[in-house]
Amino acid sequence: MSQHAPIFVVLLPLTAALLCMLFSKISRNLGAYLVIASIAGALASAITVLNNVVAAGGKAIHYTMGGWMPPVGIEFVLDPLNSVLLVLITFISLLVSFYGLPFVKDEDWLHVGGYYTLFGLLTVGLCGMIATGDVFNLYVYLEIMSLSGYGLIALGGKKSMLAAFRYLLIGTIGASLYLLGVGYLYAMTGTLNMADLAALIGPHIHSPLFAMAVGCLIIGFGIKMALFPLHGWQPDAYTFSHPGAAAFIAGCMSKAPAYAMIRFVYYIFQVNNPVMRSALDIIGILGVGGMLIGSFMALAMRDFRRMLAYSSVAQIGYIAMGVAMGNMYGFIGAVLHMINHALMKSGLFLVIGGIVYRFGVVHLYRLGGMNKKLTISTITVVLCALSMIGLPPTAGFFSKWYLMMGAWTSQNYFYMVVLVISSLLNAIYFFRIIEQMFVQREGSLPDVHPHEGKLGLPVPMAVPLAVIGLTVLFLGWYSADIINGIIKLGLPEVFLR
Repeated sequence: MSQHAPIFVVLLPLTAALLCMLFSKISRNLGAYLVIASIAGALASAITVLNNVVAAGGKAIHYTMGGWMPPVGIEFVLDPLNSVLLVLITFISLLVSFYGLPFVKDEDWLHVGGYYTLFGLLTVGLCGMIATGDVFNLYVYLEIMSLSGYGLIALGGKKSMLAAFRYLLIGTIGASLYLLGVGYLYAMTGTLNMADLAALIGPHIHSPLFAMAVGCLIIGFGIKMALFPLHGWQPDAYTFSHPGAAAFIAGCMSKAPAYAMIRFVYYIFQVNNPVMRSALDIIGILGVGGMLIGSFMALAMRDFRRMLAYSSVAQIGYIAMGVAMGNMYGFIGAVLHMINHALMKSGLFLVIGGIVYRFGVVHLYRLGGMNKKLTISTITVVLCALSMIGLPPTAGFFSKWYLMMGAWTSQNYFYMVVLVISSLLNAIYFFRIIEQMFVQREGSLPDVHPHEGKLGLPVPMAVPLAVIGLTVLFLGWYSADIINGIIKLGLPEVFLR
């Protein structure tokens, strides 16, 4: 059955999502358990795929659909890079799906079934975007991701409706620009298969149509990944989304478009032509802007969720900067930071969800004494915050180290200065949180959901918090193994010449 593992990553959560409402009608929580079990199966399938790819020395696995061979048929293409991202997404999805159970325990079957249907579809969209080898199929999964994301954001309450509607409007523009770019590429090459497209695009790289396609794709992906200044939808979406799903939305929804941009830039278009060099310069400028503006805006926030939302704008800037460097170290730094940030930001939003569940407020200056009330949450905040700042031995240190090496290799010393400034700003606003939790006097917070015991939260919430905190440490200790054993196996051809 391992040869079918690539399709099971998507097929299992898709089937569960489609059956969720029916099972929820039969028994209120049965649909939720079905989706959680399907995501566990998807994670097992993703681990199997990664193991097979690594065992094959990094050689990509091609899984064709329905017996139709590419370039006519649709295929999944699994290499070391997207295989490890599939493991990452399904791992976070499993933790957050389990974590969300207490938030829906008092809801009727319709709300429980609707929530987990959307959650399962979001997992499908993200995994499909990562795995597909067809540019139009990527659009289909992009829309599945977006529509389910809109729904989960809208479930957060009254303010979330406007945030979801704003994201819908802006996100539709991004998806339309991506589809327009795909149309230009098809007009030039007559193919939608990514490998075929990479082989046929060469004669067209100096044409105006190619430049138009690249521009549409960068803006489209930039909107979806909240790249500055295309991030206008993001702060409200992260702040007001459903607290049970916010960790998955904030941690993973920007990573699939970021990976898609990397795939187009390095694996399809290459970077050794004038259009792509100009595009990388633009991506680098936007990345620098995001790192600085996002960090300064985060400093000004008093709402914990909004502070993290603007922090994400800065962190996406790190990824964009690494992509823009156009060298191996920058590429490794961008990919590693993508993995690290997904875990770090998911962990921090899990903490926020716990605070919302227990106390109902997330104001930065009302977190005094949190280390006594929510011990596991506090430890997770410290681990994730230190990693976001980039202190060793946490995972964030190693991705920033590779980004620094990439800037040094390309002799772009301005990037190095921006990296240092942004990291210092990170330290200021994250140490402010740590100070509030450990040093300030205990805040007068109402117990919306009082909970006895040392955990301070229900077990379905406390366990994912502990697991993701330990995973951040694990990534730091084993960063060298991940880089040498996985990421370097999937380096683009341009770095292997």
